[in-house]
Amino acid sequence: MSKLTQSYLCGEAKAPLLYETIGNCFDRIADTFPDREALVVRHQGIRWNYRQYRQEVELLATGLLRLGIGPGDRVGIWAPNCYEWCLTQFATAKIGAVMVCINPAYRLYELEYALNKVGCRALITAEQFKTSEYLSMLQELAPELQQCQPGRLKAERLPHLEMVIRMGEEQTSGMLNFPEVCALGTEEDMQRLQQLKGELQPDDAINIQFTSGTTGSPKGATLTHCNILNNGYQVAQGMGFSERDRLCVPVPLYHCFGMVMGNLACITHGAAAIFPNDAFEPLTVLQTVQEERCTALHGVPTMFITELEHPQFGEFDLSSLRTGIMAGAPCPVEVMKRVINDMHMSEVTIMYGQTETSPVNHMTALDDPIDKRVGTVGRCGPHQEIKIIDENGRVVPIGEKGELCCRGYSVMLGYWDDEEKTAETIDAAGWLHSGDLAIMDAEGYVQIVGRLKDMIIRGGENVYPREVEEFLYTHSAIQEVQVFGIPDEKYGEEICAWVQVKEGSSLTPEEVKGYCKDKITHFKVPRHIRLVEEYPMTVTGKIQKFKMREAMLAELE
Repeated sequence: MSKLTQSYLCGEAKAPLLYETIGNCFDRIADTFPDREALVVRHQGIRWNYRQYRQEVELLATGLLRLGIGPGDRVGIWAPNCYEWCLTQFATAKIGAVMVCINPAYRLYELEYALNKVGCRALITAEQFKTSEYLSMLQELAPELQQCQPGRLKAERLPHLEMVIRMGEEQTSGMLNFPEVCALGTEEDMQRLQQLKGELQPDDAINIQFTSGTTGSPKGATLTHCNILNNGYQVAQGMGFSERDRLCVPVPLYHCFGMVMGNLACITHGAAAIFPNDAFEPLTVLQTVQEERCTALHGVPTMFITELEHPQFGEFDLSSLRTGIMAGAPCPVEVMKRVINDMHMSEVTIMYGQTETSPVNHMTALDDPIDKRVGTVGRCGPHQEIKIIDENGRVVPIGEKGELCCRGYSVMLGYWDDEEKTAETIDAAGWLHSGDLAIMDAEGYVQIVGRLKDMIIRGGENVYPREVEEFLYTHSAIQEVQVFGIPDEKYGEEICAWVQVKEGSSLTPEEVKGYCKDKITHFKVPRHIRLVEEYPMTVTGKIQKFKMREAMLAELE
């Protein structure tokens, strides 16, 4: 590839896009590899080949049709990783219903908001997860469940919700049971399922993913068959997948990482998706990789770190591993070296994107050098375009900082029932504006250097929090640091830093300021410094600076 001069790149494609529905792709793969292992859910004792998996999906799909759920209806799924989640993903796709992913950590307010925002007719729910008693929470939101006939809910606070389908064998007032629903379908429903194969279109909305809410109320990114099926396919292509691969999936299904980069990556290639537990636990991951002879493993950097640092790590044979995805945060170089050498993942890839792009739009190649895997997020994905622009919308020269924009098959339809937010994010030419600040090098590799909305304007000077954070990381006593701005009468904004000190070290705010003096420009030195033990985070590990900002303002007032 010739050296680039401006920050625009169209990803090279070796394989064409798939223009089919998720259900039709699933059936095609099940017909091709009927006896290949497809789904292993170890904590539930599930082990199905593609023929069995398809049968189970069709039982749920016909059961939902019998209940009156059909194309366009929204069906929520509120559960940790489990086989029922996987069946729901493919059964809803087969009948054209829109699956709504509900974060397993949501509390009452968030659950009510999500169900009402998109108008869920049905909710498939686990009984509980960790400290969340899902059924009790639903009974609190909809006390009408105690008296209603199952499937006939009319709740004041949840006006769209008609049916709650609970997992497990036990009976709960007003709720249907998952196994019972799977037994409802008739021959008539099976015929309807076959008809839908020709009626549903690849460009139909099929999934709503709520963004993590790092900047306020979650928005419902609406994704099509074409969006997520192709993203899963291209991700698997990027890992060199075939039907012989066995992917260990410890990341959550409710997030694109699990359901697209996990489940859809596997079913587009006839590979096996293997779930070690209902949520991440390093020991069960190590046991699963060894016992299932997994060839690939997904995770965020902190997951790989806790696996590597587990006291029993050396006892496991991980030599079957070859590849996998590390995403969600930058990977430290020493961790990457250990993942490659100690976990045998010589072809581990770094991927980057956002929910609104289904999610991946950048990836490193299997043979990229370590410096590219730890210093960049790779190059633009196949069939996608990337550009980096200045505040006037012009493409910046190579090596200059600007906002990263993406265009192509992966860009969402929009935010559900929110034309204003959609128009703010996707422009008239179809470019999705990420809000991430990035730099592209002459080979097309992209480095993410901050968030556009995080930029602090102090006394007319632009200050990028990432730049100040990178400097503070050079202090030997600092474990973690987050920099953000708060309103200030004199300067417009002032700089705040929340600093986490390494165990065994001590540091005062004055010492942090002293360290900055004469080393970085005076207007970049944080005025307010708070020493903390932890940061407010989303379940997916994204730090919520807006919550830090609110806390800091309350403290200063």
